[in-house]
Amino acid sequence: MTENGEDSPPHHQNPANGDSAVNSRTLKTSLVDAKSSKEHKDALKVNARNAEGEFSPYQPRPPPQPRLSSKSVSVEETLRTRRLKNSQESLSDPVETGSSSDSLKEDLTALAQGGFVFRETATRNDQESNVRPLSAAASGSPVSRDRGSSLSDHGGRPRSQQSDPTDLQARPSKVLLSPVQPTGKLPALEKGFASATLKAVNRIDGDCLDYAVSAKEKPSDRLHRNLSDSRLLENMGSDSASVHSMRSNYSVLSPIRPQDVRNRSFLEGSVLGSGALLGAEELDRHFPDRKVGIYIATWNMQGEKGLPTNLDDLLLPTDSEFAQDFYIIGVQEGCPDRREWEVRLQETLGPYYVMLYAAAHGVLYLTVFVRRDLIWFCSEVEHATVTTRIISQIKTKGAVGIAFTFFGTSFLFITSHFTSGDSKVYERVLDYNKIIEALALPKGLPDTNPYRSTSSDVTTRFDQVFWFGDFNFRLSKPRAEVEAIIKRTAGGDMGPLLEHDQLSKEMKEGSIFKGFQEAPIHFLPTYKFNVGCDVYDTTSKQRTPSFTDRIVFRSRQADDIRAFKYTCCSGIKTSDHRPVIGVFQVKLRPGRDNIPLGAGQFDRGLYLEGIRRRITRELKRREAMKSESTSTICTIS
Repeated sequence: MTENGEDSPPHHQNPANGDSAVNSRTLKTSLVDAKSSKEHKDALKVNARNAEGEFSPYQPRPPPQPRLSSKSVSVEETLRTRRLKNSQESLSDPVETGSSSDSLKEDLTALAQGGFVFRETATRNDQESNVRPLSAAASGSPVSRDRGSSLSDHGGRPRSQQSDPTDLQARPSKVLLSPVQPTGKLPALEKGFASATLKAVNRIDGDCLDYAVSAKEKPSDRLHRNLSDSRLLENMGSDSASVHSMRSNYSVLSPIRPQDVRNRSFLEGSVLGSGALLGAEELDRHFPDRKVGIYIATWNMQGEKGLPTNLDDLLLPTDSEFAQDFYIIGVQEGCPDRREWEVRLQETLGPYYVMLYAAAHGVLYLTVFVRRDLIWFCSEVEHATVTTRIISQIKTKGAVGIAFTFFGTSFLFITSHFTSGDSKVYERVLDYNKIIEALALPKGLPDTNPYRSTSSDVTTRFDQVFWFGDFNFRLSKPRAEVEAIIKRTAGGDMGPLLEHDQLSKEMKEGSIFKGFQEAPIHFLPTYKFNVGCDVYDTTSKQRTPSFTDRIVFRSRQADDIRAFKYTCCSGIKTSDHRPVIGVFQVKLRPGRDNIPLGAGQFDRGLYLEGIRRRITRELKRREAMKSESTSTICTIS
């Protein structure tokens, strides 16, 4: 074989100087670095020619040229590196069970005797021969000497000392194949590819591409996506490990550029539409359809000291698929301990909600809860009260109003208790007119549309208005006739009863609740029941069943409020009234940062007390379940 790796014709050598010729040829070709692919072909050619008997199967071949290191490495360091490499190769072999030195010895012996191992194994062992003789000479170990012997040294031995190749053929040997190289481009991974090793630790949701394309697009053309958990899971593969890793390292909120932090001064107020805290970008990020869910509950508690053991039916009914963004609870004739009532509300809603504000007027309570991640987009909250019965020492009749701005939409919530009595319709209309004139709101909040506001009606000064409470309007029919209609009523059609409803008649005539709407009623009258049961009043007064508890709404723009649910809560029976609940979807509009922001203020003490009670209740429930599972019943026969 020539120096460049090509085969040379066979020739005869002098036996006396055969070893020296082989050694000189080995030293001469030690600097040649043959490529692995070419050496593989040469090895195949040699095996083929050996089969034909052209020349001796032990024809020596030059070792490859060692790679030059950029640094001068000592022999001990090189030896230590080679040993570590061989040890790792032996451990990586799933078939190997012996030590790394033994495996290396077997490979070298197989190559020297039969030439059945491919050239890549011989190349690795030839490189070992350049280093190992030093250590072998120093130690004198026969294993080291055998490991350090090269193929050329084997070829120079007398023929009597060489082993028969037929003996080696009878024994199996390890054949190391060359790695298969890909013939083309690997196919791309599918979107749903799942693997525990592909954890997206450094992956961020695709919504962050907004910043990458912001330089090419106008601000008005940017894509605004909702960074919710559902969108987050849609943009990722199906690997649960990836989802867990990402949630533990990144928030679902989009990143903020340093330039945005420099330019946005939320508390001082930026009147620009883009980049504002209450602007379109933040609104579309949290509400892509620009609609917020409002849950309203009104209940005349009849001043009972004992509260229901569970308020889940009032705030979290099982027939609702999702919880809402705002919970507004208005109470008339509330329990004496107002703080206890608010703690119970917090305990029921849990840690997802915080109490934004609470106001009271005598026994009229109005409480606003909001999702804790939306509190930053609320303005300062204002409230006002109006009494409609000056003579009475106990303020039982009147109204409480709470107003605030959420993004660019102003809200007004009013709960009221009008004059009672079957025939006192005129007095109730007077109560309404006094409230809309005397309720002093807003105080410091700017009017979002002052051109459509009037000083004589507070409901015209806000975008969205919800008015609810015990309006005390009755059914203008004798009780016997009303009960007969109720018995004939089927399928939730309350039309025959509402034909005699005083409130519906006054609203049609325009004498009360001008511009307000009410969702269709499909529930039975909520007044008046015997406490603790579903039987209407059986006392001496024999009150006529009526729809006294109502929820009405009004908006500046048509169709801004859509009612999804309007019903009563029949599971709570601690009062002579049934609570009435309504679920609404309200359209939002972007705003400007020129309003006094609430800055995330809420009742922290109430929040902590409610969560503490919730945890205590859960622990007691678990203890009760544990005691039930471990208890046994003994029987005596």
